[in-house]
Amino acid sequence: MTNPFDLSGKVAIVTGANTGIGQGIALALAAAGADIAAVGRTPAEETVEKVRALGRRAEIVSADLSTIAPVDRVVDEAVDKLGGLDILVNNAGIIRRADSLDFTEADWDAVIDTNLKSVFFLCQAAARHMVAQGRGKIINIASMLTFQGGIRVPSYTASKSGIGGLTKLLANEWAAKGINVNAIAPGYIATNNTAALQADADRNRSIMERIPAGRWGDPADMGGAAVFLASAAADYVQGHILAVDGGWLAR
Repeated sequence: MTNPFDLSGKVAIVTGANTGIGQGIALALAAAGADIAAVGRTPAEETVEKVRALGRRAEIVSADLSTIAPVDRVVDEAVDKLGGLDILVNNAGIIRRADSLDFTEADWDAVIDTNLKSVFFLCQAAARHMVAQGRGKIINIASMLTFQGGIRVPSYTASKSGIGGLTKLLANEWAAKGINVNAIAPGYIATNNTAALQADADRNRSIMERIPAGRWGDPADMGGAAVFLASAAADYVQGHILAVDGGWLAR
């Protein structure tokens, strides 16, 4: 019986692949058989090494996704280097923290441009290729703040709420074209983006008390969800936001 989770022969673009959740997802996809185009502002050399150690091909695609300027090149370069494109994981993102009374336009625009605008246009560029071949998988990285408001991160909350809506819209438009568009909503994951929260003893304690699993998530915890949504096992899953949160939303 064919393994529905097998990604052998597939090519995946993973943005923000040099560390954290992006690296965890890239390695999980590679372990399932996919070749990886590792996209980031800084070269994802460690990720590429680890993917190749799993016996898969991997290439670095350098791109700063704070603007949409490189999105077409990212897709073209991945296709040229690896021979195709089957999976797109939109993981690259940034966060800015400040009270809403003091939040600046610069911090608003920086987060929205990276986390939402570039995601849409990279989805568009990838989908044009995927439509031509009649199939593809797009996985956007959402957040608990796709469902909740949070505090002191107004542009981040707006961007991740937007990711939830965008994922559903694109699924509505592209499902009949053979493209599955879904999202993963990580809970509190130990990454660079959450370093300030982990270092704040009071905030860290309050977060831990709310997580039924009793621990912060690890980037590798996102791997199974990513493999599922990228695989034939999820061919009839469309517009879904899969929370991987240790039970946070269940509380």
